[in-house]
Amino acid sequence: MRDIQHVEAHLTQVLKVPQSQILKLTSTSSDPESREPVESIDRLATYANIVAKFKQLTEMAPAGAQVYVHYSGHGGRAKTVYPKIKGREDAIDEGLVPADIGESQYLRDIELGNLLKQMVKKGLITTVVLDCCHSGGATRGDAEVRGVEGVDTTPRPLKSLVASEENLAKTWQELTEGTRGLEPGRLLPDSKDYVLLAACRPNELAYEYAFDRTGGERNGALTYWLLDILRQKTPGLTYKDIQDFLNAKIHSQFSQQTPMLMGEGNREVFGTEFGTAHYAVTVMKVDETDRRILMNTGRAVGLREETSFAIYPFGIKDFSQENRIAVATVVEAGATESWCTVEVIDNKPPVKQSDQAVLLAASTNLVRRVHLDSTERTTPEEVSALQTVRDALKDNKWIELESDKPIHYIVSLNQSGEYEICDSAGKPYPNLRPAVNLGTPDAAQTIVKRLVHLAKYQAAEQLANLDKSSPLTSKLIVEWVGQLEKYDPEDGIPDISTLKPFDDPNAPMSKADKWIFLRVHNGSPSTLNVAILHLGSNWAVTQIHPHDPGSRFITLESGNEEIIPFRLSLPTGYTEMLDTAKVFATVGEANFRWLELPAIDQPLTRGGNLAGKNPSNSLEALLSTITDEAPETRSLNPAKYPSKEWTTKQVTVTVKRG
Repeated sequence: MRDIQHVEAHLTQVLKVPQSQILKLTSTSSDPESREPVESIDRLATYANIVAKFKQLTEMAPAGAQVYVHYSGHGGRAKTVYPKIKGREDAIDEGLVPADIGESQYLRDIELGNLLKQMVKKGLITTVVLDCCHSGGATRGDAEVRGVEGVDTTPRPLKSLVASEENLAKTWQELTEGTRGLEPGRLLPDSKDYVLLAACRPNELAYEYAFDRTGGERNGALTYWLLDILRQKTPGLTYKDIQDFLNAKIHSQFSQQTPMLMGEGNREVFGTEFGTAHYAVTVMKVDETDRRILMNTGRAVGLREETSFAIYPFGIKDFSQENRIAVATVVEAGATESWCTVEVIDNKPPVKQSDQAVLLAASTNLVRRVHLDSTERTTPEEVSALQTVRDALKDNKWIELESDKPIHYIVSLNQSGEYEICDSAGKPYPNLRPAVNLGTPDAAQTIVKRLVHLAKYQAAEQLANLDKSSPLTSKLIVEWVGQLEKYDPEDGIPDISTLKPFDDPNAPMSKADKWIFLRVHNGSPSTLNVAILHLGSNWAVTQIHPHDPGSRFITLESGNEEIIPFRLSLPTGYTEMLDTAKVFATVGEANFRWLELPAIDQPLTRGGNLAGKNPSNSLEALLSTITDEAPETRSLNPAKYPSKEWTTKQVTVTVKRG
């Protein structure tokens, strides 16, 4: 219910969608102890009502219209009631869980596919967001899972309100034709007919979390961060841009949740109809003494602390970076008004009442918060061990103990007496080796060093330039194009057509010792300097191209591209790792080795002959902030640095032992 209210507020207040064009079904309990909903039966998210609203939306929307469907709730898995269509008696139906599931049935994948197909056949430009998952389980910390555990075998009604079984079978065949079949845990097959943004990959979990610890309101992670980027109203934003943003924000906080994108990812969000507008709010007051401003926006539209705005003079229509006069960061978010601190840009006029503020990307947290979980630890040794970690955190500039704001890490002791560092959902981070137990010398100091290392690694992982006014926006193309079992670099780069494609291009997977090939294309009118960094599962950040320590970048002229081979490997003792290639491109010169980190537990030293040196330009100053011994600021906002001269893209690949 909370998510849907925020989505509705965005549609009506920001995008100005008339209330008459919004169909909404919810299920809200008046009493936490009661399951009785407050909605009347016609407004309740029952199976029959969901199907009816889908059909009503299809009927009322004219051909060529934009249609947006948002589901925020539980997903489930049940024994199929369509074995002939699925081809197996023991097949599983994925589905959405209606409010009347106790006496009704799921909205099953086959039915949802049919409803969407009818929209497409009418010529509707359809976008679907599913903030749910199809598996459940227990979590630690403050996060909850949006799924029903196990496979439901309860006998349920067989009659579909969507279509006849013959019609459902025909549509399902059309949707799955030419695919490799439906992967377990995936609600819908890949289709270019519509865009589908799902909360997580098959067999992963979709979390909801109290992002605002003060108010205690819980939101789905996908919906929360999706609205965060949609509020920016950045021109030219594509669904692939959104997926990149969501991956950085969600996956670094909830390691078991990786948002999925299916369909035409390069399509602009909501088409071109909304592609050029900016959502600007007004500076209501200026407090020159405390260098603060009051703006007429707040939590009513989902705003939160640490969100940043670019400030422009009153009356200006060109919201490019050159016209910015300051950057404001929210420190007190009220219902409809918020106080912000202000950083005036050099050689720009001061901020005045009635100036305009345009929402920017949320800052990347540098200082991160940790919760020391002692709920199951009762022996004096265990209590003392966590207290030692607490003491070791005193005066640390990167990690602080939890407050009323969201936590990033949980530290606890497991049944074997080993320290565990977990994400905010309580999932232990992998590959933190060797294990640290109660008897390990300097155990607390080691745990604190690992927390600092993780904070720096994840800040580098999340670093992005989302300034759509930059001429480099969407001009850098980065993709894995294929793999080879055997390859000799002396033979030169093979033709792309000779490479073996990945089984799933959206989630490429390969085996150790194979060669994979990365395509980097410069679609901008400028010559770009390009460097590629490897973000390894051993928590190291290393420049891998150009690899020579004395080389900072390669030069790629406008319209040109380079195919770069990489040989995959796994360290001893590892069976699977997720590797990330992060590509940076700049118009000017920059040394991206400022971001380099060694493997975890290795001494943190500057790489690339940077020891004792200072950044040579403002972009390098941005990069060096992430790996400084102590961050100069609590959060990092690329908007405060020249954004028209650099961009970055990253791609991942799962590496398995052969």
